[in-house]
Amino acid sequence: MNEQELIPHLFRTEYSKITSVLCKLFGIEYIETAEDIVSDTFLLAAETWGLKGLPQNPTAWLYTVAKNKAKDFLKHEHVFTKKVAVELKNSDTNTEDIEIDLSNTNITNSQLQMMFAICHPSIPAESQIGLSLNILCGFGVDEIADAFITNKENIYKRLIRAKEKLRTENIKMELPPAAEINNRLETVLTTLYLLFSEGYYSTSKNTTLQKDLCIEAMRLTLMLAENEHTKTPTVNALLSLMCFHSSRFEARMNLNGEMVIYEEQDENLWNLELVEKGIHYLTKASTGNKLSKYHLEAAIAYWHTHKTDTPEKWESILQLYNRLLSLEYSPIAALNRTYALSKANGKKEAIAEAEKLELKTSHLYHLLLANLYEEIDVSKVYHHLTQALELAKTDTEKMNIEKKINLFSK
Repeated sequence: MNEQELIPHLFRTEYSKITSVLCKLFGIEYIETAEDIVSDTFLLAAETWGLKGLPQNPTAWLYTVAKNKAKDFLKHEHVFTKKVAVELKNSDTNTEDIEIDLSNTNITNSQLQMMFAICHPSIPAESQIGLSLNILCGFGVDEIADAFITNKENIYKRLIRAKEKLRTENIKMELPPAAEINNRLETVLTTLYLLFSEGYYSTSKNTTLQKDLCIEAMRLTLMLAENEHTKTPTVNALLSLMCFHSSRFEARMNLNGEMVIYEEQDENLWNLELVEKGIHYLTKASTGNKLSKYHLEAAIAYWHTHKTDTPEKWESILQLYNRLLSLEYSPIAALNRTYALSKANGKKEAIAEAEKLELKTSHLYHLLLANLYEEIDVSKVYHHLTQALELAKTDTEKMNIEKKINLFSK
């Protein structure tokens, strides 16, 4: 990997690690200072490596420079006298001796604590996701704007407001006490679930970005699954769900960047290693007596790793959707249930159930009904496809719907 490729790669993998450690040392109110130090470190790397070539260990080089810049900041800024020096007042330690611990253990602990800080209930959900992408995953504003299909100004505003909340609410970088961890963990898992969904269901044409979003969500969830205080059945269920979905990632889009529906996916492109990991984490999630929506969605995703249609498969999926909807209703889950119903009990029963939903402002609703009316009423197929075309938001969606309309117009 050359310098032009290596620096963006290291920025993605190391930026969040160093930032989290520095925030833990300085206090989260100095998050922007920590970001500036890390950004300056990468800027110096780009300048130095461009002139002198790559160092023998680029990651170690970054860590050393970041440590030196952090010590220089502590030496000259009032944060040292107000915060760090207070903790060291009974010792002979000077600024030069301050330990800036960039060991794997401290990096992991710092990122976990940062995750809980970012996912504080006082911060709006969309800002939690944006800040997680920025601070924990190393995504730039342009990339976040692409993921949310919005402009950079909106993302800047969200990030500024979220960072201001971290300061004004005096949010601490720490794992919550054992008695509170489950309540706070729910917010963290919701953010990671939405982060993964943003990648998996995104209509952005940037497939690399889509995949990176999923990978980062899985990485952060894995950190929770491996931590003694947070490795709950619900965490394992969410990680299982992510593994099952990711196993079909490569098959969901063709070479033209068009979405491939489940029935037409090439099973040979499915990642069997991720399927096995999904089964592993789903088994670990089966302990205890709590059944979360992640358990049910993971079980549904498990059945979708069986390509062959069988009565057992679709009846199982249908019953799982019934339980999911009784636990937490969602229009998308209700739509997906009607597809499973069509497979288990036939299209006519599914059409009756789907039309009861009356989700007429959703293009997905009309696409589903167009699918269900195939071989039953061609005029209804055409009607729902034209409705879906009017409601579709992206060029890719519109192009795919137009292709279907052309097929039924012939």
